Amino acid sequence: MSAMARLKPKHFLWEVQGKVAKIRLDRPERKNPLTFDSYAELRDTFRGLVYAEDVDAVVFLPNGGNFCSGGDVHDIIGPLVKMDMKQLLAFTRMTGDFVKAMLNCGKPIISAVDGVAVGAGAIIAMSSDIRIATPEAKTAFLFTRVGLAGCDMGACAILPRIIGQGRAAELLYTGRTMSAAEGERWGFYNRLVEPAALEADALDMAARIVSGPTFAHGITKTQLNQEWSMGLDQAIEAEAQAQAICMQTGDFERAYKAFAAKEKPVFEGN
Repeated sequence: MSAMARLKPKHFLWEVQGKVAKIRLDRPERKNPLTFDSYAELRDTFRGLVYAEDVDAVVFLPNGGNFCSGGDVHDIIGPLVKMDMKQLLAFTRMTGDFVKAMLNCGKPIISAVDGVAVGAGAIIAMSSDIRIATPEAKTAFLFTRVGLAGCDMGACAILPRIIGQGRAAELLYTGRTMSAAEGERWGFYNRLVEPAALEADALDMAARIVSGPTFAHGITKTQLNQEWSMGLDQAIEAEAQAQAICMQTGDFERAYKAFAAKEKPVFEGN
């Protein structure tokens, strides 16, 4: 196991409050675009979170009134048009690995979205477990706007499962902006809050999650992701095994003893 509270990334802001890690992309003057380096560092950070004992949840936050404007036009798209197929595939696999790392990090992830969340920014929100936004949030999967397919970084697999096939198809074919109201109505956003309350609301949600049985939360996240490709019988059996594992934890026994004593359980994540 490892500790990540003192991580000092070069390409984004990182702060751990309690056992909640806060991430902000740090180019607010350009609405926080991603670069080759920030993609790679985020991927490696989420890979490391699998083994982190001092982080139990992650919150992506906006910076300067915006979430993320996607891949930087000059730092990413410009160089891509000069690359050969081998180099391009290395890049697209790397961005996909970032999403895989988010899905497989074992920690619940909350995205708090204000302003623009477009392109890869929309993907970060999509790949999170919970999404909260302001009424001003604008979300778009812009890939067709730059001559690419909508099937980027898992969008064709994940987005339809959140908002439905037809709605996902419309957004991915047209690249149009999904308003915050649409996003909430379609289930992309769990709820909308005013900008002044966004960070506190997301951190409150994270604090409530990390006060629970965090080992069991990791199991829940694993099952939410793995059961996508399972049949019903297989999924029920996988959940039976997962729950039996959780029944061996101290947190399960603590919850029982607290219930018997008419007290609130204090979970320890083991």
